[in-house]
Amino acid sequence: MHSFSLKKSILFLSTSILLASCASPFGGLKLGEDFLKERQIQIRKFDTEDEAALLSASSAVLQDMGFNLEESETKLGVISASKSRSAVEPWQVGVKIFYALLLTNIPIDQTQHIKVSLVTSKSSSGGFLLRSTFQRTVVNDQQREVRWETILDKELYNGFFDKVSKSVFLEAQEI
Repeated sequence: MHSFSLKKSILFLSTSILLASCASPFGGLKLGEDFLKERQIQIRKFDTEDEAALLSASSAVLQDMGFNLEESETKLGVISASKSRSAVEPWQVGVKIFYALLLTNIPIDQTQHIKVSLVTSKSSSGGFLLRSTFQRTVVNDQQREVRWETILDKELYNGFFDKVSKSVFLEAQEI
């Protein structure tokens, strides 16, 4: 009888701990306050019924921007691409030299890996929506990731979408 109550106590205690740890299982999935603003920057509508042409134009623009295509699945309407560029800022080099004079080594940003993902979806009002997200990871000179962020530069997105729009038009005209 005594072992039965011990088993009950252990079961009750473990269930309580489990429930307490799951009090807010979706807290990490909350949308930020700027979610709608970000989506407005990242999405454009294209008045074309040819999804494959939209994806083709998008991939051509990405390649013109120096990206290497990694994944492309036209049946799913998905493209991903990436490129690596220097992340060294002149002021960081100056700070590093100053600390080197003090015989101290500090890490500075070295490389940024930029990844872009594109997804198309049918618009309820006709045509297609194209959502692009540009993200970057910054690695320092000690080969440690120091920053991961979504790039929300309006000029970058507007320039990308303008180029895609022109490319879609040229492909539609078979130019």
